[in-house]
Amino acid sequence: MPHDAVIIGGSYAGLSAAMQLVRARRRVLVIDDGRPRNRFAARAHGFLANDGKPGAEIAAAARAQVSAYPTAAFRMAEAVEVERIDGGFSVAFADGTRTRGRRLLLSHGVEDVLADIPGVKERWGRTALHCPWCHGYEVGAGPIGVLGRGEHAVQYAITVAEWGQVTLFMDLSNPLSPEDAHKLYRRGVTIEPTPIAALEGEAPTLTGARLIDGRFMPLKAIFVGANVRVASPFAERLGCEMTDTPMGRIIKVDGLQQTTQPGVFAAGDLARAASNITLATSDGMTAAHAIFRSLVEEEVA
Repeated sequence: MPHDAVIIGGSYAGLSAAMQLVRARRRVLVIDDGRPRNRFAARAHGFLANDGKPGAEIAAAARAQVSAYPTAAFRMAEAVEVERIDGGFSVAFADGTRTRGRRLLLSHGVEDVLADIPGVKERWGRTALHCPWCHGYEVGAGPIGVLGRGEHAVQYAITVAEWGQVTLFMDLSNPLSPEDAHKLYRRGVTIEPTPIAALEGEAPTLTGARLIDGRFMPLKAIFVGANVRVASPFAERLGCEMTDTPMGRIIKVDGLQQTTQPGVFAAGDLARAASNITLATSDGMTAAHAIFRSLVEEEVA
């Protein structure tokens, strides 16, 4: 096998795992298609010692540090197929070439499934946002919208309320429980049952939301509880069990980031409901240590 581990996905989880493994002098290939989930955001926030830096800059510095180790290899390409073979895994690329490795780490992330509202897509990551912990401070208070999707809408709204005056756009065909209504009241959240027709302003700037009844509501930003889908079918094709979360279907892993298939590990947004750079890097380190232990156990058996 040319590699001890093949990592599909060269963003924060994948690079964190690669760093741990190459420091153990293991041969690692990182495959990256250059499309990180946070590419739409101008800057990353809340990541210790890197607050306010562009995500691409953080990732580039990490790649340079990993590349300095002689057992590290990178391939900027899209993996199109993964299969189990004797002794490990084979990964195919779009140009027809293949590579092999003893262990496989999936860290290629997820895709955000945005609300079908005109104006959301072109503002995504700037004024149409997902994570209040990542971007709430920069909004700078004022009128903020929250688009309620699913059973977690109330918790989402009362969290976002820490950073501004929130209007929760929510379908009230199913009445709120008295407990949820009380929580929203205590946090000063206004409920608007009329759906949004479109977001307005010169994108990516947002001036407000036009409702389907013609009313205009000024907004500085809107937090959209986007659902997610795993960005590649590799896990399911390999037989890995999936699990449902309020945000969407992700890969099921244990506390060591091991999937339900031997030798296949997963880390980052595709294997956890809560997502940010800090959590992704932590998951990558955990996966790397588990991969290392599994390699050693195989070698001494």
